Amino acid sequence: MSARDRILAKLKATAPAENRPEPDVDGWFAGHRLVESAADKATRFRSMIELAHAEVYAVSSANWVQKLWEVLSAKGLAQLLVSPNTEHGQRAMSQLPESGIACKGYDRAIEAWKDEMFHHTPASLTTARAAVAETGTLILWPDADEPRLMSLVPPVHIVLLDAGKIYNTFYEAIQTEGWKDCLPTNALLISGPSKTADIQVTLAYGAHGPKELIVLLMGDEQ
Repeated sequence: MSARDRILAKLKATAPAENRPEPDVDGWFAGHRLVESAADKATRFRSMIELAHAEVYAVSSANWVQKLWEVLSAKGLAQLLVSPNTEHGQRAMSQLPESGIACKGYDRAIEAWKDEMFHHTPASLTTARAAVAETGTLILWPDADEPRLMSLVPPVHIVLLDAGKIYNTFYEAIQTEGWKDCLPTNALLISGPSKTADIQVTLAYGAHGPKELIVLLMGDEQ
């Protein structure tokens, strides 16, 4: 018997019986899901993602660009990558340059400016589709307007998150957002700056992607 046959035989031997009932996932989560207000979920999300070395700033739809400018200025960053085909990208491009922050639009194929993207783009701004309070996780759905490279390459990644889109658990997020009906080609789950423990089992941040993660948590008007 070949190695392949042995592996398949083991899998077949441990396969569940056809008449075995499927697990009641909905029922399990219904009995273990916290009942929290939107404010409580936002507080729990913030606590969890800050434990993972992310920075979080409470903003409103009216003042988030001002806070974005303050954050960039404090870090000495004078350039920001944005999507010109999004409302938030257009707002940043229309307001930040007058305050000394140059906005570069992701508006061409990466092959045409790969060196600039990887070596001369210090920060980027994207939005999050949702977030998970339980783990302090951002959910991003990259698309043609905000490609995946925007959140993976620049050393500083800034994310605009609607506090009303924070769910208790990942299960609640995929159920409420209807992932089974419209699953993205690629979904990113981000719970802090990039990190690794490959070297001497010591956790190090900023190893394989953004060294800093900044969340602009947009809630009620302030």
